[in-house]
Amino acid sequence: MTNDQVTKDNVREQVRAGYSAIAKKGVFTTVQEEVSSCCSGGGCCGPTNFDVNELVKKIGYTEGELTATPESANMGLSCGNPTAIASLTPGELVLDLGSGGGFDVFIAGPKVGATGRVIGVDMTPDMISKARRNAVVYSERTGLDNVEFRLGEIEHLPAADGSVDVVISNCVLNLSPDKPQVWREIFRVLKPGGRAAISDLALLKPLPAGVFEMVEALVGCVSGAALVSDIEKMVKDAGFMAPRLTTKSDYFEALGNWEDPLYKKIHAALPKGAKVDEYVTNLDIQVTKS
Repeated sequence: MTNDQVTKDNVREQVRAGYSAIAKKGVFTTVQEEVSSCCSGGGCCGPTNFDVNELVKKIGYTEGELTATPESANMGLSCGNPTAIASLTPGELVLDLGSGGGFDVFIAGPKVGATGRVIGVDMTPDMISKARRNAVVYSERTGLDNVEFRLGEIEHLPAADGSVDVVISNCVLNLSPDKPQVWREIFRVLKPGGRAAISDLALLKPLPAGVFEMVEALVGCVSGAALVSDIEKMVKDAGFMAPRLTTKSDYFEALGNWEDPLYKKIHAALPKGAKVDEYVTNLDIQVTKS
């Protein structure tokens, strides 16, 4: 095994440990109150200081979308609304990469209806278990039996070639230690004419070393992010033509207004006078497989 592969595996295990702790606790938090086994993956302990439902409303989800969604599926892990930019229609097969507790799967389910299907993929067993429990609540509320969850890594998707109409993902791709491979996998599983709608965090310019090294930032989707220009190259190299990349600032405006601890910690590590949103942005990515 090469040193590069060892590094990638270490990052993957670190993220898996962090998100396993989030699954057990039930919500993402950026405060670490005390050192314990649940904190080994990063800033996964201590109280969050913002309302997760208010966060998702600020980044584009509607009250109607939240009605049928199990409350425990929303753990404050979103940074956009990929189901909105995907323009989902009845009968489509949707694949959600890094589905966590199933939040976007349950948002997408009613949009594709009884003739469609939404499959969530996550590499964390605790998240898969949580999502499957949430699926029972979802079915009771909607009367739909059109979602499922599969254990797997987004670099090696458990889906056949050319089998998926739409790929979505929410604040997950930045965590992958092999992002070009993720985009190759997205291209592989999409049908001709299929599309991907990704909401993520990205860098406008490189982060200072002090921020990059924060484990809390990695689990919180910041230091694992790539430059916007690099992401565009990855997407094109995977085979997609004319990707549409849209930068936004609503996620970090929300965290700044709430004086989120991770936001404040990152801000303190930046050069004097610099702001977080000068380095990091919400990014919506829309592509179609020709």
